[in-house]
Amino acid sequence: MSSTNANVDRLSLLPDVLLAHILSLMPTKSAVGTSILSKRWKSCWTLVHSFDFHYIDHIPDSDTFLSFVDRVLKLCKTSQVKLFRLHCSESLIGNTNVPKWINEAVKLNVCELDIQVIIRELPLSLFTCKTLTTLRLAIGGCDSDVLNVPSIPSGVTLPCLKTLDIHVFNEPFVNVCKLIYACPILESLSLSLEKRRWREDNQEYSFNIPTLKRFELKTPRCTSSISKVVLNVPNVEYLILGGFLSSVFVMEDLMSLVEATVLYSEVEYKHLVIELLKGLSGVKSLSWSTSTFGVPLDFPLPKFPNLKRLEFKRFSCFGWFLMFEVLQQSCELEHLCIEEPEEICWKEPQSVPTCVLLKLRSMKFISFKRRECDIKFIEYLLANAKVLKTLTITSEIWPPVDEMRLCEQFMKFPSASGCCEIQFVRKWSHFYNKLA
Repeated sequence: MSSTNANVDRLSLLPDVLLAHILSLMPTKSAVGTSILSKRWKSCWTLVHSFDFHYIDHIPDSDTFLSFVDRVLKLCKTSQVKLFRLHCSESLIGNTNVPKWINEAVKLNVCELDIQVIIRELPLSLFTCKTLTTLRLAIGGCDSDVLNVPSIPSGVTLPCLKTLDIHVFNEPFVNVCKLIYACPILESLSLSLEKRRWREDNQEYSFNIPTLKRFELKTPRCTSSISKVVLNVPNVEYLILGGFLSSVFVMEDLMSLVEATVLYSEVEYKHLVIELLKGLSGVKSLSWSTSTFGVPLDFPLPKFPNLKRLEFKRFSCFGWFLMFEVLQQSCELEHLCIEEPEEICWKEPQSVPTCVLLKLRSMKFISFKRRECDIKFIEYLLANAKVLKTLTITSEIWPPVDEMRLCEQFMKFPSASGCCEIQFVRKWSHFYNKLA
């Protein structure tokens, strides 16, 4: 290759549309910074289709940030903005600049809006945008921490919106309802509700969202009575629940549910655990990580006829009981994973669940600590799981000699399966495969 060819700037030879696409993958400040490279690059950034503005990360003061965003939007030449992201934790940005920028993004036929700002009002144009497909809002007011959504006239919708992700503070429900009702083809909904001040409200909010496929809800601890919210989501496939389990929502008609993840840190009302499990009875994959202290043991659990995969994480003695109760009701379970159970005195169940005897093919024990209760559980599993193919033990760093000793101990246990492979996995290493 000649020296002339070796020095050719091939990147600069690319067409404008391709250079603009590359610059759109960068933070906007970095994309604009390429204008100083050469005359060829001077105006390439004006064709970018994605804008990513972070006040804290890139700009030293609010006046500079305001001028920068104004200049970028003024010189923008794209006909459609695919992404407009604005993350500002500084209240000095003001209540007039952000609505102005959002209005500009709407005029540029924005598809995805990601807004995290401290502001009291949002422009009406945001909620009448015909091109918007994804909307993420994390909005706080400077004084009262309230999301203020402008009045939405009847009949106005967000006709193309499929993904709605809202993080709001205090008394959010009236405004949240407005947004949800304005989305006729909504497929993914995420609600994160913060703070503990809730006004007294005895109304029942009922949502019928037949198009919803994914629902995520994080609820706060409530210090007063709150509204009952009923969600009718017959086509939801993925459900994630977290925060504090209380009577915020009632889920109904989950017949299409494929996967559910429960991540509650606290449970206020005992019966809600059982009611929640009833609502999840049709799920195919369940991940459960929540406080189960005080779960009423005399409440019958529902059957889980479709459950194939079950994960239990960080549970106490009541969690062991609850897990075996779920196993008893899950005749088709094939994959089981438990993670970081508390140390308790092992008490062998009075009967062996049908799924353990006839269906369970793989078992994973994460953060195995070689405690007596952990080893007793493994012994119980090997003695009863007739079709078990793989037992995976994941632990912290162990000396190889300890793995060998533990494997030898497991090999002495009676094994109902004639072809179970035991795999020891360190978090930083490859598999150590042993045959049981």
